[in-house]
Parts: sequence; structure tokens; C-alpha cells
Amino acid sequence: MRKLALAVVSFSLFFSLHSGLAFAGKAAASIEAPRAVQKGSEVTIKITATHNANSALHYTQWLKVMVNQKEVSRWEFSSGKRPEGEVFAREVKLMAVENMDVVAEASCNIHGSAGPATTKISVRD
Repeated sequence: MRKLALAVVSFSLFFSLHSGLAFAGKAAASIEAPRAVQKGSEVTIKITATHNANSALHYTQWLKVMVNQKEVSRWEFSSGKRPEGEVFAREVKLMAVENMDVVAEASCNIHGSAGPATTKISVRD
């Protein structure tokens, strides 16, 4: 009986200490960018990542931005170099040369990604 009680107490303690892990979801990204820009102008794309955790055991592992199927920015994180918060943002500045299909995605080191966010930027002459 004593072993059973010890097991229940150990499980309860483990669960209460790591309950954030059980309820935290996948990392997600969102994109803020203009819908249309003049050709040759500089475009600022803001990517916001959200993830319901930021501890040494559970954190956003990476955030990336792709434009027209080419990776233009990537930020890698680790247990010792985590993002500054559960919600954080990064900016990418690009020259507008052609229409842009922008894809941003973030991934949790445990649960993975909620999937990519996408937007299109039209480039006018």
C-alpha cells in the first residue's frame, strides 16, 4: 500500500510541475504585410510567433519565413537561447521586385507546428 501511495504522490507532483507541457499547444505564426507595394520599394514583413510555453524543457524551436518558396529568414532557438516570450515578433525587410507569396511558420520543440501562415504581396510597376 505504501508503494502505491508513493506512486500516486510522485505522479501528482510530476503532473503539477509539468502541467504546462500537457496543455501547451503547437507553435503558430502570423504575418503582417502590405497587400500591394511599388516595384523597387522596401517591404517590411512582420512575423509574430505565439506559443503557450517558454521554459528550458518546452519552447519555440524555430521560426522561418519563405518568399516564393525560398527561405529568406530563419531563427533557431534552444533550451539555453529561448525566445523572449510566449509571443514574440521578428521583421524581414525585402526589396519588392516581383509578386511575393509569403509563408511563415513556427515550431515547438515538443508539439511541432500549428501550420504555416500565408499571405500575398502584389508588386505594381
